[in-house]
Order: sequence, then C-alpha cells, then structure tokens
Amino acid sequence: MAFDLSAQPEIVQQAYGYAVQAWELALSWLASPAAWSQFALLVLAWLLAGVITRRLRPSLAKLIDPGEKENIFATPRRFLLQFLPLISPLLAYALTGIGESIVRSLFDSGAVIAFGKRLFLLLAARALVRDIVSDPFLKLMGRYILLPIMAIYTLGLLDVVSQALSETVVGVGNIRFSLITLVRGLIAGAILFWLGQWSNSQTSALIAQNKEMRPSIRQLLIKTAEFAIFAIAFLLLMNIIGVDLSALAVLGGAIGVGLGFGLQKIASNFISGVILLVEGQATVGDYVELDGGEKGKIVKMMARAAILETFDGRWIVVPNEDFITTRVINYSDSGSANRFEAPFSVSYDTDINLVPALIEAAVATHPEVLDKPYPPDCELRGFGDNGIDFAVEFWVNGLDDGDNKYTSDVLFLIWNALKDAGIEIPYPQRVVEIKGGMPKVET
Repeated sequence: MAFDLSAQPEIVQQAYGYAVQAWELALSWLASPAAWSQFALLVLAWLLAGVITRRLRPSLAKLIDPGEKENIFATPRRFLLQFLPLISPLLAYALTGIGESIVRSLFDSGAVIAFGKRLFLLLAARALVRDIVSDPFLKLMGRYILLPIMAIYTLGLLDVVSQALSETVVGVGNIRFSLITLVRGLIAGAILFWLGQWSNSQTSALIAQNKEMRPSIRQLLIKTAEFAIFAIAFLLLMNIIGVDLSALAVLGGAIGVGLGFGLQKIASNFISGVILLVEGQATVGDYVELDGGEKGKIVKMMARAAILETFDGRWIVVPNEDFITTRVINYSDSGSANRFEAPFSVSYDTDINLVPALIEAAVATHPEVLDKPYPPDCELRGFGDNGIDFAVEFWVNGLDDGDNKYTSDVLFLIWNALKDAGIEIPYPQRVVEIKGGMPKVET
C-alpha cells in the first residue's frame, strides 16, 4: 500500500521510507525458512541461557561473595557480585554467536541472528541500568542516553542516525558545528564531569587519611588536585569536540586581563588562600578572631573565602585577604593551651592569706585544667566596694565556650570550696545616712 507524500516534509518522507523497508523486511522474514530457523535458535538460546543462569548464579554468588571478611580482595569481589544480573543476556548472546556460524553455513543468511544478538545486548544494557548502576547521575545517563542509543543500534539504524546528525550543521555567529559534535560533546562532558567528581572525592579522601601532614598542607593538596582534575577534564572535552587548543591562548589572555582589572579582589583572595594553606597560620579546625571582630571556628576553606562557625551556630564568610592584611588571633594554633580566668570576691572579714591555696587546690581537681605550662594561680586583684576581689587563672586545651564550659565548672568549684571553708561571699551593701535625723511623726 503506497501513499503519495511528495507534498510532505523531507523528514516525513524519510520516516515513511524506513517504515516501508522495515515492513518488507518483516514480510521476507516471515516467508523465509532460514528466518524461522534463526528465530527458533534465538528462542532456544534465551531459554537455555535462563536455565543455565538459574543453576549457575547461586553458585557464583556463593563463590564471589566475601561475606564478613575484610581483606584486599573483599572490595573487588563485592564489585563483581553486583554484575550477576548480566549473566543471562550475555550468555544468550554467546550461545547465539555459537549457533550463528552453523546457520550461516546452512542458509547463507544471518540477518535475524544479528538482530537477536543486538537485542540481547539491549537487554544487558537495560539490566545494567536497572539493577546494577546505583549512582543517580549514572542511572540518569543510562536511562536517557545509553538505552536510546542501544535501541537505535538494535534496529540497525545507528549508522543512519549518525550520518544524519553529521550532515546537519548549525551555526552560532561565525562558529559552525554538526549536531553529532554537539551530542558527542554533551555525552563526553557529562561523563568527564562525573569522573572528575568521583576522582576528586577519592583523591580528597586519600589525602585526608594522611594525618602526618599539616592540615593546611592537606587542604592545599586537595585544592590542587581538584583544579588539576577538572583542568584535565576540560582539555579532554575540548579535544573530543574538536576545538583547537591553541585558541585557548587567546581566552587565557582575556582571562588574565580580566583578573588584572575587574577581578582584582577575587585574584587577591585566591592568592591569599594559597598563602594561608602553605603557611598554615590558620586552617580548618582553628578558632580565630579577626581584627574586625569576627570570630569562630574555621569549618571550611575555599578558593575565595573561609567559613567561620560561631558557637551559636551562625556561619560567617570571611574573605581570605582579611587573614593576610589584618591582625588575626588564633586560639588553637598547633593545639596550644589557652589561659582563662574566673573572678570572685570574698568578704572583708575573711583571712585573705588562706584564700589562694584553698582556691588553687580546688581548681586543680578539674580534669581538664592543666599543670603545664602553669598550674592554677589565684591572685588578689583589688579591694572592691563590697568585698575583696580575687581571680584564679587556669590553663586548658580548648576554648571556654561551645561544648566546653570551663569557667562555669571552675566557678562551681570556687563556690563549694568557699562554702566548705566557711568563707562568706559578699553581696552589695550600702550605708544610708539621713542628715538631720529621722523625721518626727505627729500622732
């Protein structure tokens, strides 16, 4: 049955032509004994592969599964274990390949066999995407890129589609490229991006495990590896899509001019971040206070800025340049101890000569208070309006806030020690003098 489609668009005419060819091919297969024998071989290969898989898969799973064992072979064996769903379609493909040579020698034809082999590869790709791939990005790529490509390949139209995409040229300004280049670039870019992310995470984890390095050096190596990985991925992508890498010299010059004029602050902060990581004067985990009043624990150091987390949970973004051009107090540099003090007062009726030894002994019982570089030291600070002012200085490995409340614990120890010794803690007192005496009340 023929239709006159001369007035229709070219793409409609081509689609109609392919449909007619497919219909004629199907009719020729239905009327051919050779085609029926090949169909029978495909069905037999699929059934035989299913029977072998049901018997073989449990044994293979038991052989490969390492169980609770942890050794150098455990991870590769668990990796191989997840590919067991591919046994059935790949085994059917192999059995079909064995029977293909027999069919071709008998009938000098193997078109149906070739179609079946491609179909089994499509089923293997489907099992790979559905049952094996767990990464969300890779599963998305498999569902919308791999499976459509495998379906086109199964129908035998891959060469036709590739040629059509190659012949379709689009342009943006003076730049012209084919659709196949665009498709290839999108696929390669997505894969390279995922590989870059995976390589970066693996490299960062490997570097972070090396505790012998200073934290700042580890951060510098992690950032350097990140830039190197994505730079290599970018160059590979440019090479895949056919961009002349020598043209990047012009782009690099333009970026350099931009950094010199419009991006001075960004360049300054980037260089300051590298200096910080090399010198190690402030790194992740340090509690710092800047000259501008910002203070907190450094939880993240990026190319442009550092993130400070205060003890009340707020995040402060501080440009790296501020760590270089302003004064910075680092309370936890190299894990050094910090000195704090707890003020208190006693009554004027107290024998103050007994107070220092009493308080120093009480504060020294705190498990976090250090004997070095100095033990607790109780000092007389002055004679106040309501009592005699003292303060005890103590050293600890930590900060007196957040998770640690050293001063609060020390004040409890002071209170209990003074109460046990019968020493009065004064409260505000005032003497009121009424000139001329009390007024008389008439009755």
